[in-house]
Amino acid sequence: MKKTNLLLLCTLLLFLLAGCGREEAAIQSLDDLAGKRIGVQITTTGDIYVKDEYEGDEAGTVIERYNKGNDAISSLKNGKIDCVVIDEEPAKQFVKRNQDLSILEEEFVTEEYAICIAKENTQLKEEINQALAELKEDGTLQNIIEGYINEEGDDAYRYESPKGQTYENGKLIMSTNAAFPPYEFYENNQITGLDVDMATALADKLHRKLEVIDTKFESIISDVQTGKADIGAAGMTVTEDRLKNIDFTESYTTSKQVIIVRNGGSGATLSLKDSFYQNFIEDNRYQYILKGLGNTLLIALLAVLLGVIIGFVVSIIRTTHDKTGSLKVLNLICRVYLTIIRGTPTMVQLLIIYYIIFSSVDVSKVLVAVLAFGINSGAYVAEILRGGIMSLSVGQFEGARSLGLTHVQTMRYIVLPQVLKNTLPALANEFIVLIKETSISGYIGLQDLTMAGDIIRGTTYQAFFPLIAVACIYLVIVMLLSMGVHRLERSLKKNER
Repeated sequence: MKKTNLLLLCTLLLFLLAGCGREEAAIQSLDDLAGKRIGVQITTTGDIYVKDEYEGDEAGTVIERYNKGNDAISSLKNGKIDCVVIDEEPAKQFVKRNQDLSILEEEFVTEEYAICIAKENTQLKEEINQALAELKEDGTLQNIIEGYINEEGDDAYRYESPKGQTYENGKLIMSTNAAFPPYEFYENNQITGLDVDMATALADKLHRKLEVIDTKFESIISDVQTGKADIGAAGMTVTEDRLKNIDFTESYTTSKQVIIVRNGGSGATLSLKDSFYQNFIEDNRYQYILKGLGNTLLIALLAVLLGVIIGFVVSIIRTTHDKTGSLKVLNLICRVYLTIIRGTPTMVQLLIIYYIIFSSVDVSKVLVAVLAFGINSGAYVAEILRGGIMSLSVGQFEGARSLGLTHVQTMRYIVLPQVLKNTLPALANEFIVLIKETSISGYIGLQDLTMAGDIIRGTTYQAFFPLIAVACIYLVIVMLLSMGVHRLERSLKKNER
């Protein structure tokens, strides 16, 4: 056995040494991309162009897709990929914060940005095109663009609504992905950027109040199609594939896709104290964590209550059918529910509820998350409770009937107290899983604890403190819950003496 382990260890070391000794040629131009590992942000134009040009080629080019540009940059810095293809202005922001990276002089492709609108919303498209033309003519749009793209920092131009601005025409809801500086990003706990200022100016022209919702880039078009948002703007390029599903306004600016590579230098290293300050204290970024924690706890608590109610009802129906043969229709419905919920991923259920079931309804994202996680948890709670009920001896049910107790009284006074005590560890485990599952709430643009960490990470371009902080908070929540359950178990055991 020892010889086998030693052989495996030697083999692993040989592979590691071989990997360390392999050094790939540096990327200096477009001609060097073939056969390399290219990082892109999923569903962006960079993803589309790289896919058309390199995916499946004979050189063996590998395309790595990431939800956010800063995730691709992190992989590039760690040597997991060889380059990143992304829009020029965000690329400048990444390189500015990471001195070990640089942008190739040769551009990948030139593109034009526009605002996406639902195909049937032709009137809004005409109004926005008219307002856009006015902003171009009076120089407002150019001022906004230069204000965010120049290097003047805090002295740069920022658009502000005129005093006395009225909003008699309601709201203009814009869906965006606030991880794409300088077009959209978080600053002082607010979503800002070139696209946001432009949309604010457009909304003022239309006498509407701009409302911005942050979501995944790949969800922006879905938001507009389903009516969750009136418009979508996140440095979006007009492509043939997108035009099949969505319409676009006139272009408001031009950009280009560029290639970011490692330059062999060493990035600036912050001390732990400075890194902590930048991630949490500067611009009050800790508030993202507090807001995300609040949403996570609220969603988890309400979802647990909903899951217990659903689980209790379903378990009673199923056990009643198993013991008496009644409630056949309800039992069939419960079985279908259990099959669907336990057979599909929680994230898919969340997206279905938000984008399909509530597609045309203006509903709170917190409510959507509570429903999704509560319905999902209910299926598992139901089977836990059913297992506990079925584990009790038949004699207890017969004894209850001989005492003249009804089925409801038997369940209330005899069965459920024993079931809750016996299934408490399994129920606690389900609640712990539920708390951690809420971390996918960001897929519908809801700022939970995990998304709060992503916002900080996308702003500071540092991964250590945001991710460790989020992990530690989840760990503390789970530990407190486990301690509470342990004390409850001890209390129940005392009652047995």
